[in-house]
Amino acid sequence: MFVDGPLVIPRLNSVAAAAQALEAAGYDGTFTFEGPHDPFLPLVLAANATERLELTTAVTIAFARSPMTVASQAWDLQSLSGGRFHLGLGSQIKPHIERRFSMPWSAPAARMREFVLAIRAIWATWQDNVPLHFSGEYYTHTLMTPFFDPGPLEVNPPLIWMGGVGPHMTEAAGEVADGFMVHPFCTERSLLEVTLPALQRGRHRPGALTTPLQVSLPVMVATGYDDASMAAAIQAVKAQIAFYGSTPAYKIVLDTHGWGDLQPVLRDLTKAGDWAGMAQVVHDDLLHAVAVVAPPDQVAAEITRRYGTVLDRVALNAPYAAEPDIWSQIATDLRT
Repeated sequence: MFVDGPLVIPRLNSVAAAAQALEAAGYDGTFTFEGPHDPFLPLVLAANATERLELTTAVTIAFARSPMTVASQAWDLQSLSGGRFHLGLGSQIKPHIERRFSMPWSAPAARMREFVLAIRAIWATWQDNVPLHFSGEYYTHTLMTPFFDPGPLEVNPPLIWMGGVGPHMTEAAGEVADGFMVHPFCTERSLLEVTLPALQRGRHRPGALTTPLQVSLPVMVATGYDDASMAAAIQAVKAQIAFYGSTPAYKIVLDTHGWGDLQPVLRDLTKAGDWAGMAQVVHDDLLHAVAVVAPPDQVAAEITRRYGTVLDRVALNAPYAAEPDIWSQIATDLRT
């Protein structure tokens, strides 16, 4: 498995040092996400500051943008990085698309599938001089003049990854994406029984990509060097599990284990703002199913036991402060 580390930075002027530290620590790649910063801009700085680190948006919110703008940003990053950029796309959920981004929402799986196909059509125009004529239900791109054409890359176009949870989005990823980013709200059982079969159904659709489909997962980890740090880590991870579990679209993971009745309970606590109460709802079986809870020197072995035969890439998801050497040591253990 390749091991990726998050590019979490308080300010853009700290990107270069953070990316260089990840590369020096031996990580294979790093990723940004749609949060306090735009996901593309930090990777521009990281590309200039590193030599071998693979760079991924995990994820860019597709429906907040146009396929043309995303195609252009990804093209430039692939050129700048010498072929190290991976375009990761996600849909977000309806309230954020409509109320935060003020963009249209409908049929997310079908729209995302078309978004990816539109990007590939645009890239084919730039790379292979194919006339641009993409006409879909949600996106239409039929104009490309020489002034706006950046021309071919000296490397291959970026790989496209999609993120998702539900079966429709997962099947769409299996059909049109190079890789699938499993949501961190995942268990070994839900991955094997729900996610991977849906990806294979998509890959067997007529006209689907025939290249091997890569799979990555940011595994939730609760770890620490002593009892106090371990207890704090467990509480933080429980809170994150509770937040994810409150989302109706993620109920499918709970249903796999027969815990679906927790979702409306968590949803109601979210509406009430009872964040402490939400974490208390997360019982130990749910905690251990979603997260790896172990001392630092046992984390890599447990991740490998669960996912070593099915994942191509792994990252460590830890919503709490911990000693930096914990993560570099776990990453080293995973690679060896």
